[in-house]
Amino acid sequence: MAQTRRLAELGLRAGIQVTPGHRTAGGGRVIGLGAARIALARSVLTDLRLRRGEPLAAVDHQRHPGRQDQWSLQAKLCGCHTEAARCAPEGAPVVALAGNPNVGKSTLFNNLTGARRHVSNWPGTTVEAGRGAWRAGGATLALIDLPGAYSLDPLSPDEQLTRSLLLDVPERERPDVVVVVMNAACLGRGLYLLSQVRERGMRTVAALTMMDVAAKRGAVLDLERLSTAVGAEAVPLDPRRVRGCVALEQAVERALASDPPAPLALGSAGGDAAHGGEAIEDGLAAADARFTWISGVVDEVTRSVAPDRQTRSDRIDRIVTSPVLGPAIFLGVMWLVFQLTTIVAAPLIDGLDRLVSGPVSSGAQRLLAAAGLGGTWVEGLIVDGLIAGVGMVLTFAPLMALMFAVLALLEDSGYLARAAVVADRLMRLVGLPGRAFVPLIVGFGCNVPAISATRILPSARHRLMTALLVPFTSCSARLPVYVLVGAAMFGERAGTVVFGMYVASIGFIVLGGVLLRVTVLRGTQPEPLILDLPSYQVPVPRILLALTWTRLLAFLRTATGVIVVTVVAVWLLTAIPARSGAGGFGEVEVSDSAFAAVASAVAPVFQPAGFGDWHTAGALMVGFVAKEAVVASWAQTYAAEEPEDLAQPGVLGDAVRADFEETSGGHTGLAGIAFLLFLLGYSPCVATLTAQIREIGLRWAAVGVGMNLLVAWIAAVLVFQIGRILL
Repeated sequence: MAQTRRLAELGLRAGIQVTPGHRTAGGGRVIGLGAARIALARSVLTDLRLRRGEPLAAVDHQRHPGRQDQWSLQAKLCGCHTEAARCAPEGAPVVALAGNPNVGKSTLFNNLTGARRHVSNWPGTTVEAGRGAWRAGGATLALIDLPGAYSLDPLSPDEQLTRSLLLDVPERERPDVVVVVMNAACLGRGLYLLSQVRERGMRTVAALTMMDVAAKRGAVLDLERLSTAVGAEAVPLDPRRVRGCVALEQAVERALASDPPAPLALGSAGGDAAHGGEAIEDGLAAADARFTWISGVVDEVTRSVAPDRQTRSDRIDRIVTSPVLGPAIFLGVMWLVFQLTTIVAAPLIDGLDRLVSGPVSSGAQRLLAAAGLGGTWVEGLIVDGLIAGVGMVLTFAPLMALMFAVLALLEDSGYLARAAVVADRLMRLVGLPGRAFVPLIVGFGCNVPAISATRILPSARHRLMTALLVPFTSCSARLPVYVLVGAAMFGERAGTVVFGMYVASIGFIVLGGVLLRVTVLRGTQPEPLILDLPSYQVPVPRILLALTWTRLLAFLRTATGVIVVTVVAVWLLTAIPARSGAGGFGEVEVSDSAFAAVASAVAPVFQPAGFGDWHTAGALMVGFVAKEAVVASWAQTYAAEEPEDLAQPGVLGDAVRADFEETSGGHTGLAGIAFLLFLLGYSPCVATLTAQIREIGLRWAAVGVGMNLLVAWIAAVLVFQIGRILL
């Protein structure tokens, strides 16, 4: 069983002394394993007989060896799927950073490369690895930040990529040096991965982080003995405070100048370690040999260990993961995150919007008028197309920056792991782990940062599924449309209708999750919660700002082109006359434009849902660019003023209601609800789609759009047709 393997890699084995801790909100328990704290689901606990002060009684690794997925991955440092920028010179020595999750590996990478991390989607997967140039001494090294892995026996796409780049490539393409980053407070866990690297005879450097945490917990390590025992130089580091990088640089230089070391002979029971470790089988005998070796190394290099005692993190965890206070604190934190996406960023967004639509647009118009192009199609293209598209991208910048910052804060402080523990039981209903609750909550503010927030999920398959479900969350951009349609169709009951849309959003998420699990993502199941809980720590502002800036730039680079092209395409449709005599290019009325012609061709698709009018079909087309633009599209096509107070829709509301009444055969309210359901569930806006393409690739983004359209259309048609029969 995979979970048995994971327990072993975390150090849980028969005979190991553990400390049973408190119960969590999800029904599981936090246990102590030396200095480490691990959250386990109830289903995992049923296989473990824990008694305070006694060894772990029942994890039978002989019966559950786990399945090995054998597949290869062809990936190069700078190939067709990555940009050549920021690559080290061709032929430069390659250094790979490997290590368990949450050991400071990526922070170290950013320090060494100047916080210029470039993330690439490697061919055939949705797993990411960072790459950059490290100026070490007088040379430039190619540095790879591998995904976090507990071992080279992969249980996830992340670990598979790490194994592939280290082992499943010809020997000449392997890294010249592997820096294994280990948590000094949980030394045994990092030594398992290091032992597998050393068994292959690769040049290795052991980088130990969190030495201060180990010291606070009473562990004092002899690094000279450790270097001798593992056959690799051990270097203390503090990536968060940029300490120890010079010592690491010198250790890597010495490793590069030396011959490859003799393989560490640990797997002779399961393979031929005498032949360079290449034939080692990652089976039970080899694993047992590694565990025996690890126990000996830890005993040898640990000079003194204080009795396991409750730490400040333990005391905080008793509150934030408790069955009663844990969910309340979690909801409070999520409420704050939601407020950031809907309220705090609003003034910044409005300010940028006014800047683009005001001084920037008017300035461009004056320049064009001075050049004799005022009032021409050139002005429309530049002002309503290019400037409007760039302006849309810029208005997302404050929102994205705030979201990236708050997610980095939650992750760096250690709370995000606790949030996963609290939300695990709820999210399992959808087939996702607890951490997936965070991006879904963010999605109710804006889908764009929510897609990017899926990076907090360790499993690539869960990241994919969550990114496909996020567009079903009712973002704040849909709210103006809810209010206008609700007021126009239902009057005083508009508030109830708006609330119903948010309830329907949750239903869409559950329905979409079930649909994905029985179709394109068959077999996706949330693994039972087995989560290493990092110690709480005070976030370092420098790291938060660097991470936020890097992620924001990556988003803007990707989103700008797609959004601008889409906005320009919509403008072109409104500028092209659909028939002769309708006017010249850029001077045609909307009702006589190619936009209206396309909308009229699409409108019959919505007739079974009761709103088959070209005005509404056109508004939904514009909604693909930005959902909040639906109201503006109606105002333009109906030649009515956009109401200042959407709760009092006035002339525009009357025009929309009249068309809905005509197309629905008098079932205006049903058609209104059907329309809102379709608006809620159909294709995400172009910015969200761009974020999806960046995170999960074009093919999966297209699958997501197809699912959104199908679910939204079926829901709208069923509500209208069944309602018409019953009422």
